[in-house]
Amino acid sequence: MAASRPRQTNSLTFADLGVPDALNRVLAATGVNRPFPIQAAALPDALAGRDVLGRGRTGSGKTYAFVLAVLTRLAATATPRRAGRPRALILVPTRELATQIDSVMAPLAQALSLRTMTIFGGVAARPQIAGLRAGVDVLVACPGRLADHVKTGNAILGAVEITVLDEADHMADLGFLPTVRRLLEQTPRGGQRLLFSATLDAGVDVLVRRFLTDPVVHSVDSTLSPVAAMAHHVLHVHADDRFAVLVELTAAPGRTVVFTRTKRGAKTLARRLVAAGVTAVELHGNLAQGARTRNLRAFSDGEVHTLVATDIAARGIHIDDVALVVHADPPEEHKAYLHRSGRTARAGATGTVVTLMTDGQVPEVRDLTRKAGITATTTRLRPGDALLRELAPGERTLVPQPVPRSAGPRHEAQPAHGGRGRRGGKPTSTTSARSLPARSGAAAFSARARPGARRGAH
Repeated sequence: MAASRPRQTNSLTFADLGVPDALNRVLAATGVNRPFPIQAAALPDALAGRDVLGRGRTGSGKTYAFVLAVLTRLAATATPRRAGRPRALILVPTRELATQIDSVMAPLAQALSLRTMTIFGGVAARPQIAGLRAGVDVLVACPGRLADHVKTGNAILGAVEITVLDEADHMADLGFLPTVRRLLEQTPRGGQRLLFSATLDAGVDVLVRRFLTDPVVHSVDSTLSPVAAMAHHVLHVHADDRFAVLVELTAAPGRTVVFTRTKRGAKTLARRLVAAGVTAVELHGNLAQGARTRNLRAFSDGEVHTLVATDIAARGIHIDDVALVVHADPPEEHKAYLHRSGRTARAGATGTVVTLMTDGQVPEVRDLTRKAGITATTTRLRPGDALLRELAPGERTLVPQPVPRSAGPRHEAQPAHGGRGRRGGKPTSTTSARSLPARSGAAAFSARARPGARRGAH
């Protein structure tokens, strides 16, 4: 592998790096004027056709690093589209990340008359088949559903000129690497490959050695490195005070992402926050794809200010101006802490990270912060403490919402991370937290994630 020296980005422009004018105009129109370090480092090699192994902390801007390279190179070769034969393939671990990458890429692709589409589970296969048959330049896909299309002959990967693996370590964590290897074996051996990963654990390293040819390595901060622009706080609270403290934090006007360990915990907490007057939606693997998309859009558009999520939102989801991340349930390991926390302080912004800790969680949280390499300010407090307004400033707004019961039982069977979905039948529930019944009485969301409780997939 060839290492590279970081480029100085103060005066560099995307044009200096070789990005064509048509794309520069689109970037400028969206307020993207100067490359971030990972973009300045990786783009010249990617545009030159080299294989690239990129590592950068969350929020470092790697999406543009590979999207601009892929589109520029495809436009330069001008190979015509063919039915079922994408010219570039971007493999990602989750549906949300696939959708997000495509939303970033679509206006850029349109400027070059290139066509993009997404493939993932949890939605009907027929529109995807129609899109493949119509011809596509760049396919953004989750491994499971794409493997289904390859097996049935709807997608043929023999014409892929460039393959990108984004969040490769997360795909490894989810057990996708055997499927990823089979898909890569279907692509031409001489094609360009770009791989982005937080770590080079054994599974990812196997991919690098097997499928990348003399890759140039660009590492601009580890994805698992703490971000200096984050302020970390641990709030030592009584178990009975935890929900009241959460309400005070989430009722502030800024955008907040609250993490729980389990899907059931996220659903229950979102219901309770809504009943208390906080505008909130949930995001977890038990939601049907339509509900996941609507809830994420409501949070992104500012319709609601709080997103209650499992670790499905800890990787790859980029929402501008998230001011606060709250670990309502401390995660099980330090990598998850850093990835969750990375939803704030993105792209040079600042942010605050709060972990709620009860008496029984003190050893766990101390070990977590030590392994994460962060220094957190620990404060024992009760609801109403002045520190809560410092951490989440602004006038609190609480408008309790009536939450009628849904008409029937929920029957959700969608895969958590964009793998193979059910064929045929439509999802039976797309209800968001705002239309779900509130949990009443003393039962707290935290009971769902106490040590030893059964933990489902995120």
